[in-house]
Amino acid sequence: MLLLIDKPIGITSFDVIRKLRKELDIRKMGHAGTLDPLASGLLIVATEADTKKLDQFLKLPKTYEVAIRIGEKRDTGDLEGNIIETSEVGDISKEDVEKVMEGFVKVHRLLVPIYSAIKVQGKPLYWYARNDVEVEVPEKDMEVTDIEFLSMGEENGFTTIHLSLAVTSGTYIRALAEEFGRQLGYPATTSALRRTTIGDYSVEDARALI
Repeated sequence: MLLLIDKPIGITSFDVIRKLRKELDIRKMGHAGTLDPLASGLLIVATEADTKKLDQFLKLPKTYEVAIRIGEKRDTGDLEGNIIETSEVGDISKEDVEKVMEGFVKVHRLLVPIYSAIKVQGKPLYWYARNDVEVEVPEKDMEVTDIEFLSMGEENGFTTIHLSLAVTSGTYIRALAEEFGRQLGYPATTSALRRTTIGDYSVEDARALI
């Protein structure tokens, strides 16, 4: 059985599995594509024999709606982390944003977020970050295949840009958000993130957790 779940903010992807195991009384269960606790949106869950299909979902392209806070950078790339850089932000126009957008649909070679599960020397990167151990952070190709402007305005005292990004598998939206801010000339961080599609699957067809 395949389930399309609209994960809420504030819980982990594995918390979704725990809730569904209790609800459905099924033990063998897994998900494709982890969403951070601060992220919401589409999570594909498989049970029993269908768990064998999970790998194929991981390789599918995805679409996200991201809120990019301009003028602040955090060590995690989102609001869970500590502030490591700030900057006064001048007036940013929609035209400024659109100029960056024009060149953003391409393959970006970017550093992987230090708070991620990619392994270096047998340990996930977040282990080094949490234990304050220096490590060489790898770079990775991250491809944006489409970009759409959604809105822009002041949120919590910061200029915040809302975009829809279609990306290939393995792309880190937190890294792209920082790069978008850099191209505007400012530090930036992800202040909200929602996954809307995985391949042909849409969050519009997903159900909320009970």
